[in-house]
Amino acid sequence: MDKDNVELDDTQEVLNEQEEAGTEERIAQLELQLAAKEQESKDNWDKLLRERADLENYKKRVSREKEELLNYGIKSLVEEVLPVVDNLERALEHANEDGLPALVEGVKMTHTLLLTALKKYGVCAVEGGCGALFDPAFHQAMAQVETTEQENNTIVQEFQKGYLLRERLLRPSMVSVAKNQ
Repeated sequence: MDKDNVELDDTQEVLNEQEEAGTEERIAQLELQLAAKEQESKDNWDKLLRERADLENYKKRVSREKEELLNYGIKSLVEEVLPVVDNLERALEHANEDGLPALVEGVKMTHTLLLTALKKYGVCAVEGGCGALFDPAFHQAMAQVETTEQENNTIVQEFQKGYLLRERLLRPSMVSVAKNQ
């Protein structure tokens, strides 16, 4: 029986060694799986942070676009109305009040109402008529006039008014500019 016990002990030892090797192998596999899951968790966290940042940027962009639309959405309409204002102003310049004072008064009233409505929506004329300094950001030089009566680069004549929509240039003033000899 001793021989059987020895064989049994040897078999038990072999089984214990195999079990330990299997356990160590299993621990190594689990550690690899854990490392992979930790990396996956870090990647997902980074992805979540990027997505949140993208969402915040999207919200800010949409908010800016909405504000832009509210402030400048009427731009095309105003650009269509400005020639009407120009024609009313031309009519008033050439009107002869001796013949039809009621007609002239009606054109003046229409002109005033139109300018008031435009002002209500943030439209105003570019400042700086005759005698003002030429500013290429707000004026478009149509001609240069040689003169000694005015300083160099001052506006001599305004052909067409310029307009702003909430501080943004809609149309520059068309002017002639003094040029000293």
